[in-house]
Amino acid sequence: MHKRLSIIFSTGLLAFGLSSGTVMAQQASPPNSMAAPAANYTDAQLNKFISASRKVAVISQEYTPKLETTNDEASKTKVIKEADDKMVQAIHEEGMTVDQFNGLNQAAQQDPKLLQRLQSMANK
Repeated sequence: MHKRLSIIFSTGLLAFGLSSGTVMAQQASPPNSMAAPAANYTDAQLNKFISASRKVAVISQEYTPKLETTNDEASKTKVIKEADDKMVQAIHEEGMTVDQFNGLNQAAQQDPKLLQRLQSMANK
């Protein structure tokens, strides 16, 4: 599957201190698999998401300066692929798929109750 890197400035993640911007690894298929109401997410799922989000934020912070200082398209593509691969690996290490991660991220941006629950859990 083709993966690509998209920088998404998520006020939801910013609000609970996971990162100033989230970089999401996106796959070709739409991320619907976990886009459920907040009540349907278990604490375990949310903890995995919080942990994965923190890892993704660190990778983003590591690769953003590299991307900004790269001038040619071939080098930019290489940096993006390397960052994307690391983000996907970090998400998988937390026991999530990229679709699940993206779906939960989208749900948090659209559901204030879910966002509040994530904030509470992240600040413990």
